[in-house]
Amino acid sequence: MREPNAVDFWRGIALVTIFINHIPGNTFQNYTYSQYGISDAAELFVFLAGWSIGIATRGRDGVPEPALRTILRLLSRMVEVYRAQLVITAIALAMLAGAALYLDNPLLVEWHNAGPVFSDPIQATVGWVTLLHQLGFFNILPLYVVLLGLAPAFVLLSRVHLGLAIGISVLLYAVSLVFEINIPSWPVEGHWFFNPLCWQLLLVLGFAAHEWRRSSERFLAWRRRLMPLGIVIVIVGAVLSWFNLRPDPLAVPEPRLLFIFDKSYLSPARLIHFLGVMLAFQTVFGLIQPRARWLVRQLAGLGRNSLAVFSVGSVASLGAQLIRFWSGGGFATDVFVVGCGLASLSFTAWFVEWRSRSPRPSSAA
Repeated sequence: MREPNAVDFWRGIALVTIFINHIPGNTFQNYTYSQYGISDAAELFVFLAGWSIGIATRGRDGVPEPALRTILRLLSRMVEVYRAQLVITAIALAMLAGAALYLDNPLLVEWHNAGPVFSDPIQATVGWVTLLHQLGFFNILPLYVVLLGLAPAFVLLSRVHLGLAIGISVLLYAVSLVFEINIPSWPVEGHWFFNPLCWQLLLVLGFAAHEWRRSSERFLAWRRRLMPLGIVIVIVGAVLSWFNLRPDPLAVPEPRLLFIFDKSYLSPARLIHFLGVMLAFQTVFGLIQPRARWLVRQLAGLGRNSLAVFSVGSVASLGAQLIRFWSGGGFATDVFVVGCGLASLSFTAWFVEWRSRSPRPSSAA
């Protein structure tokens, strides 16, 4: 297994944060960084995915791998993510149905947009298998499926010229934002919670940042110079969040998505805040690593096994929600469910790596 690094460490932070934030109302949610800014861990997760694509599509010598191998690698990962989404959605539906039966409360099958699956199973089954129908809190992996489907095009464009890939990504983002273009949901009317046409920009920026970091001294210099600006952006975001200051969607001019703090379309304010966070915290890993090696190893272990950990975390957070509902919640319950959830994330990371280290039986045996 690779040694702890900044990418895995921050991805581990994002996974823990997403797990806690997916248990609405729990005590520890008040201490995640989404409470102190405009953006949250979802931006961090997608940005790091783009960075990781930059690493994965180059050989150990730093040379870009052949185009066909890149396409197959990314599409193979897309299939893995799609498979994980189907599995955790099926488990979530079974958990809601089981809880409704056990607690004799039919309203539980209405949680998180699950109602159509039970009231209109024929259309809804087609919907969730094709990702057009998504459960609440189970809508990040569908975003990844689409982003990984788009990624080969951006990676290959970047080999022509990185600016070309960024330019097309920005254009797609701007058009989707201005004209409010999103993928529709079905059979329930609406749109995807995470609009891939906008969030792809963050993936491309993560990829571009990796490319610049390995080849551009000017990028590294400007990253250091802009750190004070990042700190200012973080402070402004904390003030806005603390005092709940945000534009009124009904009072801003058109196109309104340019001015409000919208998560689905990754509005410019969220994007700028996230880039500010990246600038402000760029040296934190180097400061923490020598002083808290155990913590860094644990978080990096989560980040190295992000898909498995995220999947288990999604199911665990739903289980925590059901336990809080059944018990009435409270601090002791929050300590129990969050503690058990974090333990399950750590165990998942350890188990995945233990399996990969264990010798496999030969086919003859």
